[in-house]
Amino acid sequence: MAACVAELTLTENDLQDEMVVLEDENGLAGMAQVSFDQTDCYLEKLFVDPARMRRGYGRVLYEWAVATARRLGATEMIIDADPDAAPFYTRMGSVRLGDTPSGSVAGRTLPRFVHPL
Repeated sequence: MAACVAELTLTENDLQDEMVVLEDENGLAGMAQVSFDQTDCYLEKLFVDPARMRRGYGRVLYEWAVATARRLGATEMIIDADPDAAPFYTRMGSVRLGDTPSGSVAGRTLPRFVHPL
């Protein structure tokens, strides 16, 4: 995780993207971020607090991201996923396209998915 801190940290530029924060009775439970550059839509981040996994929060955030991408006029949403999250994205209806280079770890690749809208 230490190698990914810079890539996963929200910056002032991220505030231009669509974001949502999910809270429950115990506070911050997760967040999601979607970017759109006039041609491509990306699920930039989707995180659920590990202590709150398996409660449906990931699905709620993912469904928000899909609805947001549609509202922005996208025809698909691209996801560069953590390898451990690949089964989740498949269950959500995304299709694996291949791999893409990691932005944080030289020589590492991440599974790339697309969700048709």
